[in-house]
Amino acid sequence: MKNKKDDKPHYLPTFMSIGISIGAAIGVVTNNIPLYMLVGLALGVGIGSALDGQNRNRESDESQKDNEE
Repeated sequence: MKNKKDDKPHYLPTFMSIGISIGAAIGVVTNNIPLYMLVGLALGVGIGSALDGQNRNRESDESQKDNEE
């Protein structure tokens, strides 16, 4: 049987880097780079964690269905 966990994408690192990049770009425009980088990082961590949590919940639901069958 193939391990299903290896096939699931992990969104946290992707959204962290996207958030930092967008925050740095906004920070350059507003001359306040560290603040906006931190805000972007926080948003990226929040979104990435939420999406990873959805994957974990979906994964556990699928494993429960497999166990019932």
